[in-house]
Amino acid sequence: MNEPTPKSPRKIIHCDCDCFYAAVEMRDDPGLRGKPLAVGGRPEARGVVATCNYEARRFGIHSAMAAAQALKRCPELIILPPAMEKYRIASRRILAIYRDYTPLVEPLSLDEAYLDVTGVERCMGSATLMAQEIRARIRQDVGITASAGIAPNKFVAKIASDWNKPDGQFVVRPEEVDAFVAALPVGKLFGVGKVTAGKLQWLGAHTCGDLRAWPLADLLHRFGSFGQRLFELCRGIDPREVNATQERKSVSVEETYARDLPDLAACRAELAPLLDMLAARVRRAGAEGVIHKLYVKLRFADFRGTTAECVSARIDAEQCYALLETAHRRGGKPVRLLGVGVRLAESQAEEQPALFD
Repeated sequence: MNEPTPKSPRKIIHCDCDCFYAAVEMRDDPGLRGKPLAVGGRPEARGVVATCNYEARRFGIHSAMAAAQALKRCPELIILPPAMEKYRIASRRILAIYRDYTPLVEPLSLDEAYLDVTGVERCMGSATLMAQEIRARIRQDVGITASAGIAPNKFVAKIASDWNKPDGQFVVRPEEVDAFVAALPVGKLFGVGKVTAGKLQWLGAHTCGDLRAWPLADLLHRFGSFGQRLFELCRGIDPREVNATQERKSVSVEETYARDLPDLAACRAELAPLLDMLAARVRRAGAEGVIHKLYVKLRFADFRGTTAECVSARIDAEQCYALLETAHRRGGKPVRLLGVGVRLAESQAEEQPALFD
């Protein structure tokens, strides 16, 4: 595989299956097609939507929305519990297709990945033709559709993959990057959430083209080190390479309760089974020898959250109870979500845990 030169930009494909969990469910039960469908937790147990099909999205339903709220928007919504093993089987087939084109595959989730196909000779070296072929193979072999973006860097490729969803692709050639990015809303930039987007718009920067008027020094002054990233991304500059080695940085378990835990004693009682689940998950990941930190996570009834952590080389129950007490003091309110986890010191070959795993 040839290294790119200034005259030979990288060829990056971002592939993303369309409403992956829901698509697998519709594949296995054609009777669900054409109906608003979500995969997620139970509304009576404060579950959230993991993904939904396009029929559901027409009602304004989206991932991470509370299932109860989704049902209010669409009373006919069908909510299925996640079937993770089924999704993992589909994921392995999808990733095998990606890796049939290049070893430089960086998975972002079970179905989504960056592929660096620079110098790959298949399909006459055309990244556009490779993306078409990959999408056709996913449709034929897995039974679901995928969309793709093709561009000289990861940032633009990911934006482009959303351009013709579902079941489409979009190409941004090197000479088109400048104009393509200039027209993007600043909210499309990596790391720009609602608060930062609002601040940028208040300053008069509604599009990336607007943001280019700001000198680097001013962006650094207002946004700190993130100003450098804003300066580059609004110009379509993203030097990040596709990283084929996935690092697992943490292992955790958490529970959202149908009824708030009223006090610290109730939280302590619920922590014990979570610790058992965490220990089992750490063993499955083969991560016992690389634990670096312990942490306890709380979300209070008012939706404010906090995390307390400490350095530790093992899962120590007493330390976790102390962390729980520290975290609980910060809010002093009933608790709707309780979680416990470990942060790892070294890379792990295990695939990253998926939502609802």
